Amino acid sequence: MATYRIKVDPDLCIGAASCVTIDPATFQLNDENKAYVLDHGTEPGERTYERDVEMTDAEKDNMILAAQSCPTLAIFVYDEAGTQLFPEL
Repeated sequence: MATYRIKVDPDLCIGAASCVTIDPATFQLNDENKAYVLDHGTEPGERTYERDVEMTDAEKDNMILAAQSCPTLAIFVYDEAGTQLFPEL
């Protein structure tokens, strides 16, 4: 498994919830209809817009699909070295 930093920009998020539909294990909406990042394998707990998450390759692929589904590109994904994987630069 590898660790990925997932960040949701709440200023860009419009609450479309496409990320939640595709990957509810990683994304949920808060009371303001902004997506936040869950920590895999734990209770929802703290609602944070940025988190380091350990994922299998299959989980990572699904999370990237969820990020790609965001109509405002509010989700940013970085690998362990800090390289931005999505959106592509």
